[in-house]
Amino acid sequence: MKKLQLFIGALLIMGTWGCSNKSEADLLIRNAVIYSVDSQFNKQTGMVIRDGKILELGMDAQLMEKYQAKEVLDAAGQFIYPGFIDAHCHFYRYGLGLQTADLVGTTSWQSILDTLEKFSTIVPEGWLIGRGWDQNDWPTQIFPTNEDLNRMFPDRPVLLSRIDGHAAIANKKALELAGIKAGDRLTGGSIEVKNGKLTGILVDNAIDLVSSRIPAPSANQMKEALLGAQRNCFAMGLTTVDDCGLDYTEVEFIDSLHKSGDLKMRVYAMLSDAKRNYDYILPKGIIKTPFLNVRSFKVYADGALGSRGACLLHDYADDPGNKGFLLSNPEHFDSVAALLANSPFQMNTHAIGDSGNRTILKIYAKYLEGQSDRRWRIEHAQVVNPDDFVLFGAYGIIPSVQPTHATSDMYWAGKRLGAEREKGAYAFKQLMDQNGWIPLGTDFPVEDISPFKTFFAAVARQDANGYPEGGYQPENALSREQALRGMTIWAAKSNFEESEKGSLEPGKLADFVLLDRDLLTAPKDSLLSTRVLGTWVGGQKVF
Repeated sequence: MKKLQLFIGALLIMGTWGCSNKSEADLLIRNAVIYSVDSQFNKQTGMVIRDGKILELGMDAQLMEKYQAKEVLDAAGQFIYPGFIDAHCHFYRYGLGLQTADLVGTTSWQSILDTLEKFSTIVPEGWLIGRGWDQNDWPTQIFPTNEDLNRMFPDRPVLLSRIDGHAAIANKKALELAGIKAGDRLTGGSIEVKNGKLTGILVDNAIDLVSSRIPAPSANQMKEALLGAQRNCFAMGLTTVDDCGLDYTEVEFIDSLHKSGDLKMRVYAMLSDAKRNYDYILPKGIIKTPFLNVRSFKVYADGALGSRGACLLHDYADDPGNKGFLLSNPEHFDSVAALLANSPFQMNTHAIGDSGNRTILKIYAKYLEGQSDRRWRIEHAQVVNPDDFVLFGAYGIIPSVQPTHATSDMYWAGKRLGAEREKGAYAFKQLMDQNGWIPLGTDFPVEDISPFKTFFAAVARQDANGYPEGGYQPENALSREQALRGMTIWAAKSNFEESEKGSLEPGKLADFVLLDRDLLTAPKDSLLSTRVLGTWVGGQKVF
């Protein structure tokens, strides 16, 4: 009997010893298909998380034996990827847009007027703001005029921005408040006049003359904007956003919401090209917290192709005599490059047209020669002359592109550019080959917020209806692995953050997303139906 008691006691001790030797963890995920997106593009079935970071990946049975977790998640064979990173968007502006009239998808000027009339009853006082119209989607593809707005809203100022934000229409009241008169001129923008009268159409820098008169949002409106944007981003599996073009006061507000715990979205903030922002940040240096990274400036070279503000080397094919324009003199871009070359900050410049791209590429080359790994970016790199592609690789310049721009513009881009020049447009594969990697984004709210549309556009180069058959300029499609890297580890690399996020590896942040299908193997026509089952930031479920 005594021997039996000793034997049972020994078993209890061994069992206790075995449990106590299991390492503690906060979360253990099992029964998953995990794409680590590491250098080997490994797949695993289990992952362990503690204190917001990844401890280990491997076969889930072995991890279950090794770790005692507070929570075990059975993924039921579903698919886990690193949290998606949108390398180019307008997170805060998107949030503010949720509080204005949504004009995306309107198919005529009359449909815009109908939408605005309904919205005016919801917001009965003050400015009427709307965003998202695109005359290229209308039966008659020309800019509207403001007579109807003047008649409908004689005493309320109205400003309606085009989908790309590079053109807008204002009513008479708004133009009066801005002091705009027929014949006024400015650098980097245009004020449309027909028959001696203002039409209300403003392009690029001219929009600022009116938008600067709009009252600034209250602190509560700012908070609601950011939290609304966060909700929608988490629902899409986004865990980091590159917010392109913020004022330092907006960055400080974002930081305050991070510190209060209200905002959990990680933000890579690009400060706008303005003296007050340089004066604010350059003496401080890079600002880096677990949720905020401020180490770059967003500069605008030219406008957009859709509003014919992109700066081209030769005339628009559908508008002889018009080459578009730069938004500032080349000397300004050179002065910014000289300033930032002597700092740790990135210069990230919006460039659409082939002349805009060439101007910035040559200025970058002047200051980057001999400097290694500065990762200065060209945002969009939309139309590039064949002679200029090599400059990206020669000077380590990063093209930051948005695949859905190609599938949104493909219906009319050839009309703007002509067949030969179009070959150098939306050339994502050719651009990727220059450095061997490329970050991807959406430019939301210019395009839809969905990273699955980014993925589909990058690999299929088609719209949701499968047009065109075979894809738009399919030679510049990315592989599925390349597209996934562009939305994760390469996007992180473009932010100097590849050591902390972008792949699922030990020591990195536990930012990940659970999907209902395998992006690498699912039928192409099912990719746009992908559902996010859960999103985690720092090991905490946020959606």
